Amino acid sequence: MEEQSQFHKTLGPFMLWGLGVGYVISGMYFGWNLGLPAGGPYGLLAAALLVTVMYIAFILSYTELTCAIPKAGGVFVYATRAYGPAFGYLGGVAQIIEFVFAPPAIAMAIGAYFNSFAPFAHINPIVIAFCAYLIFTALNIHGVHHSAIFELFVTILAVAELLIFAGVTLPHFSVEKFTTDPLPNGWFGIFPAVPFAIWFYLAIEGIANVAEETKDHQRHPIIGGLSAMATLVICATLTFYAAIGVGGWKAIVYPPGVTEPSDKPLPLALGQIFDPNHPLYHMLIVIGLFGLVASFHGIILAAGRATFEFGRMGYAPAFLGTTRKIRRTPMWALIVNMFVGFIAILTNKTGDIITISVFGALVLYIVAMIALLRLRKKEPNLDRPYHTPFYPIPPIVALVLAVLCLTAMTFYNVKLAVIFIALVGLGYVWFYIASRNNRIRSLHD
Repeated sequence: MEEQSQFHKTLGPFMLWGLGVGYVISGMYFGWNLGLPAGGPYGLLAAALLVTVMYIAFILSYTELTCAIPKAGGVFVYATRAYGPAFGYLGGVAQIIEFVFAPPAIAMAIGAYFNSFAPFAHINPIVIAFCAYLIFTALNIHGVHHSAIFELFVTILAVAELLIFAGVTLPHFSVEKFTTDPLPNGWFGIFPAVPFAIWFYLAIEGIANVAEETKDHQRHPIIGGLSAMATLVICATLTFYAAIGVGGWKAIVYPPGVTEPSDKPLPLALGQIFDPNHPLYHMLIVIGLFGLVASFHGIILAAGRATFEFGRMGYAPAFLGTTRKIRRTPMWALIVNMFVGFIAILTNKTGDIITISVFGALVLYIVAMIALLRLRKKEPNLDRPYHTPFYPIPPIVALVLAVLCLTAMTFYNVKLAVIFIALVGLGYVWFYIASRNNRIRSLHD
């Protein structure tokens, strides 16, 4: 098998929309509800509004970098160009942590939703999660065009399901139930709810990692990225009110008789209206699985590209930076990411995995906005098919809000922050070794 380091250019704007929405849409189906015990509906809503402003400002800004520098490494490439390899590595390793830790959390939710659909099967959710990894890693290895078509198909189904879910539940919306115990920890509950509000939108920046595979990198990422963000804001708003309003926030966090938070808030909300044997209940659960699959599959795709770029640049083992000759997919990067996901799944701590992924995302956003501001000054003549509207307001807003969110998360998740810092630190040890070896090789060439 011969290997290369280039991609086929097969993606159009509609497929980019499908990837952008697909990366994120699982955040509507699970994860966000884990912020309700801390923030309640008012606290999580306040956190979600703050986060929505951050993401809109971020996407308006990040798209400029995506179109100007269409590389699979995304923020790693942008930050390296702005401030050099050391700063670029920070953005790159944060991106990899985000993209590698998000899929195992989604895989665990796939297991939970599958058991809601087929409780008679009694299959351990971890087994289902492992099987999902094997299937969708193989699909991504097969080819990006087929992966994108599949992603578009399941994303359309997932968006349709959320609209149906809202249509079924909103007629049963109760202000009294929505406002029951709205701030269980007071307004300070907003801050520990932040990572779960971010989960509504986490990974939309993955569009940048496939920009190198677009047919027109000057126009298509603009259309795909901005339309995806608009779609996600609408879906998040509808899902938040529809799910909580039918039975109160506790009903979509804790299953009856259970004290552990659930990974399936939408089935719990539907259970307030329908009997679990109702055909509509089963139909929505099945389509809900497609939503989880869309994000799981899409983030695996983006993670493979991020890890690939590290290998291609010499900051990870060289075999990670190769693609298959015929399919031009980063097979080894995808396989290594899968095994890291297996280890995370075995911890069986969805909330912690989500939080570590969000730490990576916030550092990515901070690094990206700093890089954008720097490149505007450093390379004023860089070909920019898209310019951030009202610059420099959006990148500054995104940067400030990302720093605030990161500070709040660190305060309320000290242990997980230490784990994240340790992962970044280990990455820098490898970076130092790789940089030194690259310098030695250059002297001998």
